[in-house]
Amino acid sequence: MSGDAQASAGDRFAVLVVQVGRYGLDGFAAVSFLVASLYAGNVYAQPAAVKKIIEIGTTDNRVMHQLDVLTNRFGGRPIGSDAYDNAAEWMLREFRSWGIEAHLEEAGELPVGFNRGPWFGRLIGGDQPMNLHFVTPSYTSGTKGLQRGHVLIEPATEAELKRMRHQLKGAWVLVSGKNVGWPVDHSAKADSIRNAIKAENVKIEQMNDSLMKENWTKGAHHKTIPLRRMPGLFYKEMCEAGVLGFIQSASVPLRALYDRPLVNDKNTTFDNLPEVCDIKLDEHQYAVIEQMAKERREFWLEFDIRNHFKLGPVKYHNVVASIKGTKYPDEYVIISGHLDAFDVATGGIDCGTGIGPMMEAARLIALSGAKPKRTILFIAFAGEEFGLLGAKAYARTHQNELGKIANLFNRDGGPTPPIGISVPQAMYDDFVEICKPVKNINPDFPFEVKVAKPRKRPTSTGGTDASVFAVEGVPTYGFTTDDIKGYNFSYGEIWHTERDLYTKNIPEYQEHTAVVTAIVALGVANLDKQLSREGMYKE
Repeated sequence: MSGDAQASAGDRFAVLVVQVGRYGLDGFAAVSFLVASLYAGNVYAQPAAVKKIIEIGTTDNRVMHQLDVLTNRFGGRPIGSDAYDNAAEWMLREFRSWGIEAHLEEAGELPVGFNRGPWFGRLIGGDQPMNLHFVTPSYTSGTKGLQRGHVLIEPATEAELKRMRHQLKGAWVLVSGKNVGWPVDHSAKADSIRNAIKAENVKIEQMNDSLMKENWTKGAHHKTIPLRRMPGLFYKEMCEAGVLGFIQSASVPLRALYDRPLVNDKNTTFDNLPEVCDIKLDEHQYAVIEQMAKERREFWLEFDIRNHFKLGPVKYHNVVASIKGTKYPDEYVIISGHLDAFDVATGGIDCGTGIGPMMEAARLIALSGAKPKRTILFIAFAGEEFGLLGAKAYARTHQNELGKIANLFNRDGGPTPPIGISVPQAMYDDFVEICKPVKNINPDFPFEVKVAKPRKRPTSTGGTDASVFAVEGVPTYGFTTDDIKGYNFSYGEIWHTERDLYTKNIPEYQEHTAVVTAIVALGVANLDKQLSREGMYKE
């Protein structure tokens, strides 16, 4: 307990002593209870409400239902998609059904929208026919129905381009490099880089010609200078020649992000979208196909990719729900995650494991009958994957409220459960009391409050929505998590890949997370004083 809190409790104790003297020993038991509660610190949460949260959370936990609907009914949900908009509307319906006020808050707009349909590909001919394992990034073109074509390796020089120009029409072109999720860059900046590389390669070719001549005429043993490479070096020329699409090697599990230059270009319209698809192919299959192409064998690839664009501009929204505070309605505790998810999978982990427990925590608090002193906000941010867009929009719109946020509990890190929290010394006593009921949830899950050393205040945003608020000085202390039962979860395996699915969740972890989140957030909301920010950051 802080010195101020102790003094306050002492003053109230003096009053109670007077009351005992006035009313005698008959009321001593009641007074003793009150005194004990005063010196135990603040009333961190209504005991009956906490008991109810634990009861419902351990007997009728619905976090996996929330995740099932979010991932298996709506699926992947990049902003600008019907899936995202439908998921947002569904969240509104759910919050309101629990008696929680909820609304959509506009966070921005995109020049066009995007929806993904099924995709299929196969190799035909040769001696190794196969179904193809591939993905395409969001906001990239599909095929014009089922498209079959031959395979070429992209040209590295003007001479190669000239030699194969006639064959480019109706071809699938293997491009250099290894996929990291992004499509082949077709921006003006990329075109400038390509032009510089082309000019440099002309000089390299001239030098190589001289070296080879000396090798031939003088018996020298010069090694040629390697040409510079870039995926789709002759991108525009190949598109103009009529290629069907570009294929790039990709590690397994396959990762796919989005066409960032297209989404961020204010000049993008429905009428100037790329029309050539961008395929990221399993590296093992790519190697086979590349070798067959080098051998000039006769075979074909067939793709049907149903990527569809929406006429823009397309607005996107944060989902904001609230349980209004009874004593400090203009002070806030925030539980958050991001609603958007890349759509080559279904966003079961990133960020289903943030949204699911957040929703269930809201339900548990609502059903418990709790009346928090501070307002508890439940926020599903939009566009985290596109640059923390929803969080940035919220921070701009609610700038005057940032100093009144006790803590933002943002979850964006996988299905592992909370096993503790590290906070500054000034917050430590409060969190110890707040977190005591957590130990009554499940004996299999430990929980420890630790003291965190002051950290350097960030000057720029990072990889999660929480960083937007940390830059503004808002407390963003989150739970320490761990795969304590050894389910062998690997975040790197699912991160923005085809394996980010509902089935990667761990039900008992998610259920526990929801209950812990509800209890701790409610405890912070019920403090008599706002959490101290002393010791958060280094001077």
